[in-house]
Amino acid sequence: MTMHFQSMVSPEACPALVLNADFRPLSYYPLSLWSWQDAIKAVFLDRVNIVSNYERFVRSPNFEMQLPSVVSLKTYIKPSRHPAFTRFNVFLRDRFTCQYCGLRDDLTFDHVLPRSKGGMTTWENVVAACSPCNLRKSDRLCAEANMHPAMKPFAPTINDLHRNGRLFPPNYLHESWMDYLYWDSELEP
Repeated sequence: MTMHFQSMVSPEACPALVLNADFRPLSYYPLSLWSWQDAIKAVFLDRVNIVSNYERFVRSPNFEMQLPSVVSLKTYIKPSRHPAFTRFNVFLRDRFTCQYCGLRDDLTFDHVLPRSKGGMTTWENVVAACSPCNLRKSDRLCAEANMHPAMKPFAPTINDLHRNGRLFPPNYLHESWMDYLYWDSELEP
């Protein structure tokens, strides 16, 4: 079936916010969004409920449908209690900020206890660090380098990462999404 899109706006400009069955976003950072094609497919497969629509339609010769702007899953997906240890999640835990100097550019991660001295690659031993700080600290202990992380590294919960993710709202938020997103406006990133 060939779909025709109404108006000059590209269909890619109409993603759908995906909510869990409890009407909370599956993820804040990155924000849980589906393409318009994936949202329509999920509607046809009866996997989601349409919560809100765009004022745009897709049409084929014998079909017309308003594009969903917000969908909720029909089946609740239990969030993982323990986030995966990834470079991105370390940066998110540390609010995309070098833990040594506070800069936000050119981030890498640093082993607080260097690997050359037995340090492991774990939540409790890795922090976000800008490249200059990482190079300056090298394979020395924090005391030797006179460089101490602003925050002691820890294993975050999913809620910690979601809370930090809300500090970095995306550039585009459709008005129909606002009742389901809670950005901490008092906290600066």
